[in-house]
Parts: sequence; structure tokens; C-alpha cells
Amino acid sequence: MTILLVDDEESIRRVGIALLEGIGHKVLTAGDGIEALEIMREHGHEIGCVILDLTMPRLDGEATFRKLKALHPNSRVILSSGYMEREATERFSTLGLAGFLQKPYSLAELRLKLSEALGG
Repeated sequence: MTILLVDDEESIRRVGIALLEGIGHKVLTAGDGIEALEIMREHGHEIGCVILDLTMPRLDGEATFRKLKALHPNSRVILSSGYMEREATERFSTLGLAGFLQKPYSLAELRLKLSEALGG
């Protein structure tokens, strides 16, 4: 399955690619929300899940999430943040968030959240 990993920190994208490819996923990456939207417009039909950083320049995670859902309403989006889960996800409670990953996350946590988001 193809995963879109959106994070402005290159080191997090590198680690994320290694973890996701290590468990058999194809990975597309974006450094900010604007890039993520461009990738979704081009590859949205093949992206099974988006892992989305909350705090980014140019277009933050909340605005990116809303625009991603407008483009592809059935998109599964896992929010990723260094903030505590409750603090980070309150604004998304009615918007169909597929999950939350607290940074830094382990391979086991990543695998679990992807499994939950993708329905097993």
C-alpha cells in the first residue's frame, strides 16, 4: 500500500520512510501541506493512508487535513505530533481523523496505528 508521509522535518521523513518501507509499504513524502496537496491531486487514487504532521510552515496540519478531505473525502489520515494526543486532536474530532501518532513513535506504534486506520 502507498502511504503519504507529510512532515517538515527531513529527519522524520527519512526515519518514516525506513520504517514504512521496512513493513512493506510504498512511501511518498511531502515537506509541507502544499506539497501534500499536490501529491494527493496526482496520486490520491493510490494513497491508502496519510500520516500528517500537525505543525508545518506554509500550510499547517489542520488546514492541510481539511483540504485533503475535500479532495478525497474517504482519505484515511493519521495525525502525527509532538503535542499530547488530546490537545492535538480536539479540533479534528468531528472530521473523521483515522488515528494519532505521538512523536517520536516506534515501529510497533506505527504498525498498530496503520492497522487500525486501515481496518486490520
